[in-house]
Parts: sequence; C-alpha cells; structure tokens
Amino acid sequence: MKKALQTVEWMAPGANLTAYMQGANAIAVLSPEEERSLAEDLYYREDLEAARRLVLSHLRFVVHIARSYNGYGLPLGDLIQEGNVGLMKAVKRFNPEKGVRLVSFAVHWIKAEIHEYVLRNWRIVKVATTKAQRKLFFNLRTAKKKLAWLTNDEAAAIAEDLGVEVSQVFEMEQRLSARDATFDAPEDSDDDVGYQAPALYLEDKSADPARQLELADSEQDSFSRMADALEELDERSRDIIQSRWLAENKATLHDLADRYAVSAERIRQLEQNAMKKVRAIMEA
Repeated sequence: MKKALQTVEWMAPGANLTAYMQGANAIAVLSPEEERSLAEDLYYREDLEAARRLVLSHLRFVVHIARSYNGYGLPLGDLIQEGNVGLMKAVKRFNPEKGVRLVSFAVHWIKAEIHEYVLRNWRIVKVATTKAQRKLFFNLRTAKKKLAWLTNDEAAAIAEDLGVEVSQVFEMEQRLSARDATFDAPEDSDDDVGYQAPALYLEDKSADPARQLELADSEQDSFSRMADALEELDERSRDIIQSRWLAENKATLHDLADRYAVSAERIRQLEQNAMKKVRAIMEA
C-alpha cells in the first residue's frame, strides 16, 4: 500500500494512465472508523497528512466516475484530473459530524468539476448554459433508446422525467447532433468545398474604414441638405414636417389639425406640398 501511495502521489493521470489507475486501485479503501478519525484530524486540527490520505484513498472512485464520461471524446486523463480537483474540494469541506461517508459527499463535487470541464471543452460553441440545458446535455444521450430523431411522445416522456420543456429537449437534441466546423477552408480543399468555410462568408463588409467614412460623409451631407431645405419652408410647413417625420413622438394629422384649427385633409395637403419642396431643394 505504501508503494501505491507514493506512485499515485507523484504521477499525473496523463503521464501513464494505466499505471495511475492500477496505483489508485491498489490503495485500500478506508474503514468507517479510519475515515472518521482522519476527517476529524483534518476538520478540527487541519492535519494536511490526514487530508492527503483521504484524497488518495478515494482516487479509485474518481476514476470510476470519470470513465462514465468517456462518450464525450475528451481524454480520460483530463477527466480524472478534473475529478480529482472536485475530490480535493470535497475533502476540504467534509464535516465528519454529518454522519455520512466521504464518498457520498464527494460525488457531487467530483461530477461538478467534470461537468464544467466537459462543457468548456466539448465544443467551441457552448451547447449548455442554463440549468435545464446542462441537465439535458448530460442525460439526453442515455435517455434516447435509438439513434433516430426523437418522436413527440419520446420527447414528452424525457421532458417529464427531467423536469424541462419539450421544446428544450428538441433544441438540445439538435445541438448535440451538430458538429463544429473549421473557420478556414482546409488547405487541400477544392472550390466545391472551400467556399463553404465560414471565413469566406462571415466577413463584415461594413467594417471597411473607407466604406465607413464614405457612409458618414454621405449621411452628413444628407442632414445638411435636409436642414437647408427645411429653412426654405414657411414656419407652419416646417413644423408639420418636423412633427410628422422628425419628432421622437410623431404627431398625427388630427393632432396638427387641432393645433392649427384646420381640417386633417388641409394638414395632409400642406404636408404633401412641403415634402415636394424639400425633395426639390435636396435634389438641386
């Protein structure tokens, strides 16, 4: 056991994964009495040696949990390392007075760290950000009984079991079925494939400085012409145009009719005549 403790202590899971797992399994599981004694030493006396022994004696459980996440295409060694982080957090927070075994308490922390790692690295584009999406992400594959798309009845049953909306089940199924695409076209791709690369159609043409300057100049010129045209109108016609087209809270024909004590039809005629004058001045 002592040799196994030393082996696992210095070896990272990624260096020699098989040897690491053998070393972890060679460490004996603590009896309830041994675990409580070590937990009390850590909790009450901050005994780091006790913490080390608690962590090492539970590495086998981390390996077991991490292997259940192999289906996400991520290195098992990395999953184990993340699970070990969760185990150490659990050991630090473990209260021996609660009357539960450490492994029962640590499962939540181990899975939480592995979940975060999977969500950060499984896709470039995040597929699960809300609580409901995370629940579906880690349970939908197991809940599906076949590779085909879910039927409405199957989606409804899964939604009821997980406590989510049916629409969220279908949305997560689509996200899990999608795959990341490379941003640039592969070097050996031909024209029939290369044109599909996002780098070729996601470019923002409006970001060109020359184009931005041209649009700004054009917009400024239009504002100047508009201001000059409005100055040529009589006061009533100018007020009608500004109230109907330029004000934040635009007035209706009836509002202006009440303001000038004329009919709405008369306001409409004045508006049309004013607009003709404005267009003629701006186009001159």
